[in-house]
Amino acid sequence: MSSSPCLPGKLLRSRTVPDAPVRLGEVRQMTAEMTRLRVDAEENRDRIIEAARELFAQRGLAVGMREVARRAGVGPATLYRRFPTRQALIDTAFSAEMSACRRIVEDAAADPDPWRGFSSAVHRLIGLNARNRGFVDALVTGEPSSAVVQHRQELLGMLRGVTRRAQEAGELRRDFVLSDLLLILSAGRGLHAERPDLLPAAAHRFASLAIDGLAAAPGR
Repeated sequence: MSSSPCLPGKLLRSRTVPDAPVRLGEVRQMTAEMTRLRVDAEENRDRIIEAARELFAQRGLAVGMREVARRAGVGPATLYRRFPTRQALIDTAFSAEMSACRRIVEDAAADPDPWRGFSSAVHRLIGLNARNRGFVDALVTGEPSSAVVQHRQELLGMLRGVTRRAQEAGELRRDFVLSDLLLILSAGRGLHAERPDLLPAAAHRFASLAIDGLAAAPGR
């Protein structure tokens, strides 16, 4: 390769070699900056989800998006950048509850004792609902295309099998329908206690009364 007619080859080489460490330093700086931005974005997302979970659990779905942003310590623009719609935030905030619901229903379906499986599911679902006021609201009022409502449809299909087994065993009253369970869960949203640590006992008492009323032989 011939050298430039204006600059000797030696001078050309001396001009290009010092650029390498400079460019490498720029690349490292850009990489570090991009990593920091990704970490910041992930932390913001985690704070938003945690704030939404806390507020929805305490006060239901009436909480506004700006209030969630304030609790998370981010601006509204940051919140909407991570969650463009309110339903997207609701679906993400209740992902843990949806998984817990699935485990409850799967355990009930796998229980060899039909009545024990059914009554255990009711007890546990009421307890879950008592800890999170917004979850049943999301199940009942969510948009048809939302993950929460799709989850509800899947669970209702599984619960039909649990219900049918208990009725066929003569343990569950014959006129019971799944909408009765949604009614019970909705009523459970009114549970309260003077101290938060007393709420599980109140939920257990409510569940026991509800199950007694559902049994084919009351008082079981």
